[in-house]
Amino acid sequence: MPVRLLSDVVANRIAAGEVVERPASVVKELAENALDAGARRIEVALQGGGARLIRVADDGCGMERDDLTLAVERFATSKIASDADLVGIATMGFRGEALPSIGAVARLGIETRTAGSAHGWRLSVEGGVKSEPEPAALPHGTRITVRDLFFATPARAKFLKTDRAEGQAAAEVVRRLALAAPQVDWTLSLEDRTLRFPAVSDDDAGRAERMAQVLGAEVAEAVVAIAGTREGAAIAGHVGLSHLHRATAAAIHLSVNGRPVRDRLLVGALKAAYQDVTPRDRWPVAALDIRVGAGEVDVNVHPAKAEVRFRDPGLIRALLISTVRAALAERGPAPYAAGGAELARFAAAPFGHRPAARPATPTRWPQPAPRRGFGEAAQAAFSVDLVDLAPAADPQVAAAAPDAALDRPLGAAKAHLHDTYVLAETRDGVVLVDAHAAHERLKYEELKRLRAASGVPRQELLVPDVVDLDPADAERVLAAADLLAGLGLAVEGFGPGAVLVRATPAPLGPCDGAALLRDVAEALAEGDAEAAPVARRLDHILATVACHGSVRAGRKLKPDEMNALLRAIEAEPAASTCNHGRPTFVRLSTADLEKLFGRR
Repeated sequence: MPVRLLSDVVANRIAAGEVVERPASVVKELAENALDAGARRIEVALQGGGARLIRVADDGCGMERDDLTLAVERFATSKIASDADLVGIATMGFRGEALPSIGAVARLGIETRTAGSAHGWRLSVEGGVKSEPEPAALPHGTRITVRDLFFATPARAKFLKTDRAEGQAAAEVVRRLALAAPQVDWTLSLEDRTLRFPAVSDDDAGRAERMAQVLGAEVAEAVVAIAGTREGAAIAGHVGLSHLHRATAAAIHLSVNGRPVRDRLLVGALKAAYQDVTPRDRWPVAALDIRVGAGEVDVNVHPAKAEVRFRDPGLIRALLISTVRAALAERGPAPYAAGGAELARFAAAPFGHRPAARPATPTRWPQPAPRRGFGEAAQAAFSVDLVDLAPAADPQVAAAAPDAALDRPLGAAKAHLHDTYVLAETRDGVVLVDAHAAHERLKYEELKRLRAASGVPRQELLVPDVVDLDPADAERVLAAADLLAGLGLAVEGFGPGAVLVRATPAPLGPCDGAALLRDVAEALAEGDAEAAPVARRLDHILATVACHGSVRAGRKLKPDEMNALLRAIEAEPAASTCNHGRPTFVRLSTADLEKLFGRR
């Protein structure tokens, strides 16, 4: 079979398969071109989900006649001049493929005018066939219209989803671009609605306002600003507090040098930053921008330019994790506010239709002084007393907490409900605490601090426990014996499938060594632990160990123990959630209570 040179039209249609996958791809390419042109106002309009019509208008620099003619030719671009420029790409586009690819599969019309020109120019491309430029009247900037997407390649059109689904995908592109470029005024017009994101300042306050515009006021009120630098790399933006998480990673908005990306390294690092404070099957909410030198990141990985490669990925990962964790720790524990839908579930009887209540703004917690373990006397007593709890005091005594404690973030303990939950009163509401979950988190953080300082101390057993395990579990436990020793758990082999427990972590006090070892064996077997990083394996094991050292449901707490628990939670930045990511306490404001009982 003879070898043939493909025509430009066929070559462009093949190239379009990589660049133009769906209407959302067209919106992305055209909007990024507008940003490169210096636009401060970008308007996007769609019909038929973008399959019938896509129009993108901007107030950028525009093009002259000759530039317009070249712009629709393949590999024609104003962004780079030589292969040396590929090392440090600083623009959104650079391939010179978008416009010719769109023109090869759709009816493309371009109108453009520079600020100093008497008039603009108009040009069209249909199915790869280009017209001659002709004069046009319009304000300075560029307006691009794409009609009948994939009319020249009908087979591709069959793979489009419903108009609604395609419109939603295009809207998501605009949202991501709006978060990455807050200084730009964005408007998206669909058949049934219009989305408007007015321009804001490119600083913490402006980005918080843009998050409220794009993701909603409730989300914006539950995020914290972050900023960090390391070795020439910088990160800034907002991340959600520990109680704000989603079922998928769709609420993670990342950009690199202002370019929205979907990068596995960054998403994985963000997930790792939250691994101790959110459930494993949930994802955080974030809008972050990473800034690195143009030569430190390769954006020329895929025609869609949604993937990037960093010269030093370890640096970026460490910067992201450390910055997010530091910001969450500085913010302190954030109470889960039971408002809106949660209040509706609590309501005893319907009181007619009312608008859903917005969650209360998270409390700004006072920052505790640096401490090691439980620094305050009450906390130290709490750590010891919970090892061997005495019978609870009279409930009336619990209700007589000092009035000054009402001004604390978690208030004063009033009752121990169902031998599980601590009910506390504050000046403006009530707080309900899961005692086991909260104490589990406190124990976990204490064990982590001990491990980092000098290793977890251990308590030798007078009579070692012999634990029979599945042979595979026993093998995993013995293989990790050195790691476990650093966590205060001393083990050794004792015949086929048997393990001897000689010591347990001292901070746990008296505990069931056999039950602890069985849970540790499960933790080692879970999720291919052998392949996990050592630090993650240690944290996972410590979380299991902490669970055995925390107060159990069904055990009565004395008033001073309940109040000590509240004070310890206030002093621990990560205490909003337990080791598994579940809330440790819920806050109901006085206004929430009034809604429950129909008082407002």
